[in-house]
Amino acid sequence: MNKTENQKAWFFVLPVLLLVAFNALVPLMTVVNYSVQETFGDNTFFWAGVLWFEEVMNSERFHAALGRQLFFTFTILAIEIPLGVAIALTMPRKGIWVSVCLVLMALPLLIPWNVVGAMWNIFALPDIGLLGRTLNAIGFDYNYTRQPGDAWFTLILMDVWHWTSLVVLLSYAGLVSIPDAYYQAAKIDGAKPFAIFRYIQLPKMKRVLTIAILLRFMDSFNIYTEPSVLTGGGPGNSTTLLSIDLVKIALGQFDLGPAAAMSLIYFLIILLMSWVFYTLMMRNEAK
Repeated sequence: MNKTENQKAWFFVLPVLLLVAFNALVPLMTVVNYSVQETFGDNTFFWAGVLWFEEVMNSERFHAALGRQLFFTFTILAIEIPLGVAIALTMPRKGIWVSVCLVLMALPLLIPWNVVGAMWNIFALPDIGLLGRTLNAIGFDYNYTRQPGDAWFTLILMDVWHWTSLVVLLSYAGLVSIPDAYYQAAKIDGAKPFAIFRYIQLPKMKRVLTIAILLRFMDSFNIYTEPSVLTGGGPGNSTTLLSIDLVKIALGQFDLGPAAAMSLIYFLIILLMSWVFYTLMMRNEAK
């Protein structure tokens, strides 16, 4: 017996898709328009072609910001993914403590991004902040407002505190979905904890970890509010990520053409790298 597919559900989704497409396409077309033109004010535009794209691609400033962005992204991925999985493995599976742990893990995710940056700005101040005063008291010369290494340490620590919870929750969801029969079979075979993790838990978490890696990659590459509030891209330009540099060019210097071209290149980099990540992980899972 052949089943007849009902496509009427699309009529309920179509208004949302049209609204999202409109909200995405109109700003995108505006950015594309600015990226190929030059303006000298009075709303007068002159055709510039690919001039701004060439300028951005040949700019040492863009290359430096991209390098800092890649360093930040891959550093937090290397920390947050293993740490999130490790925390999820230690969380209880039954009882009242499950709810307590889930609520505690969700709390950092509920705090607005600008508040997170402001909190860590005060928390890390070398004179009055708890983190800054503690590190200086035990012998470290810590000052994230003047020393680039300290600024990077604080920025990465803030992001790990804020977003590791997302990896924990996704990993925990993958762990609790594993049937007890797998653990019972492993117990009968005398499997050790590492073997259980390698052959049972990790394979069952591949899909949620794929989602976690993609989400954290895209979020970290788009991050702006937290580092802007915490360091403002300083000291100097040491923590000026791509997003911060883009805002400086667009709003600080009011160079709309180069800013528009840079934003499109920025978008294509995120799109390309996300596709590469997804393709490699799906290929590995298929094997």
